[in-house]
Amino acid sequence: MIPYFHLDVIHIGPISIQVWGLFVALGILAGATVSSWMAKRRGQDPNLIWDLTFWVIIGAMIFARLFHIVYEPAFYFNSPIELLKFWNGGMSVMGGFIGSVIFGILFLRKRRVDIWSYTDTAIFGLPLGLFIGRIGCFLLHEHPGRFTNFFLGVKYPDGVRHDLGLYLSLNGLILFGLFLLIARRNAKVGTYIVIFLVWKGIARFLLDFLRATDGPIVDVRYFGFTPAQYVTIVMVVFGFWFWFKKLSKKN
Repeated sequence: MIPYFHLDVIHIGPISIQVWGLFVALGILAGATVSSWMAKRRGQDPNLIWDLTFWVIIGAMIFARLFHIVYEPAFYFNSPIELLKFWNGGMSVMGGFIGSVIFGILFLRKRRVDIWSYTDTAIFGLPLGLFIGRIGCFLLHEHPGRFTNFFLGVKYPDGVRHDLGLYLSLNGLILFGLFLLIARRNAKVGTYIVIFLVWKGIARFLLDFLRATDGPIVDVRYFGFTPAQYVTIVMVVFGFWFWFKKLSKKN
């Protein structure tokens, strides 16, 4: 079992660094770096990946905050002004994913480049970014799961529980490892899009069943599913659609 520890802020002299924000920033930097490397390898413009990353971050932040409404609808309905107080926390990765897709496609359309090709390249580094960023979630332990005897369970104050922050981080690492293996075979454009959507969608859908149903942090359910699970269903469906309509066609 993994001992429980909570790391929220790192103090370096007079400077206080938020752990979650630090790891998210490191994840973005690492993901964009390897995606720009893939762009160079594919003969694309690596600088465009960095420009794309900027707009993706903007879209992700906006929608990550907006999507959080579905997790605490009563709270935001009673205090709408709280939606603007993003410094108090409350972000949804799945909402951020939706925002990044919208802003990313708009940016690529404006630059008049091959949307699918550059999206595929950008997604190559995304699992690495998720692996690093989710470490911040794990250190805060804000995604507790059900009680368990699993060897990766964390000894929370009220007992040993699954920790979804840890599992989602490891999932990103495994997926990035798979991407590296595929990259050695010069995968067809669109491969990373399909694998990410299907893999990430199925993994997140299944892992959310392990989330806590009791305790101080419990995700809201709609008809038995978390909001993220509904998004993952769309991800998997679109992933298979893209596979049959785009990837399966001969170049």
